[in-house]
Amino acid sequence: RGKDEKYKVRMPKLRMAREYKDKRKSIDDVERNMFRFKKSSEEKSKKMEKEEKFFRETFMYDKEIRVLATATAERSVPSQRRVDLPVTAGEQLDVIDAVQGHAVICRNAQGRYGYVLVEHLNFR
Repeated sequence: RGKDEKYKVRMPKLRMAREYKDKRKSIDDVERNMFRFKKSSEEKSKKMEKEEKFFRETFMYDKEIRVLATATAERSVPSQRRVDLPVTAGEQLDVIDAVQGHAVICRNAQGRYGYVLVEHLNFR
């Protein structure tokens, strides 16, 4: 018996199981992160719907919302009123409607709508 036990090779089976378990955990974490991303996109779409509803009520806009052009803000402009859209330099804006005068209705990346003066925009 003593000689047999002496020459017996032991395989570390637990080590393989742990490695597999670690790999499985990392795969599960990736899948969980994917679900978190979907949850945040759902929250973002709800927020955008809320902003659109506010826009339609405030501006009394009954038409279909279509993007006429894309513009880039040349400089940062804080908003004076709630209907004005605060803009940062270099921000991409979707032009929704051209209003009489020097202002256009724009939408930013967060889905917020408001008036922006044409002199602050750069159309390509």
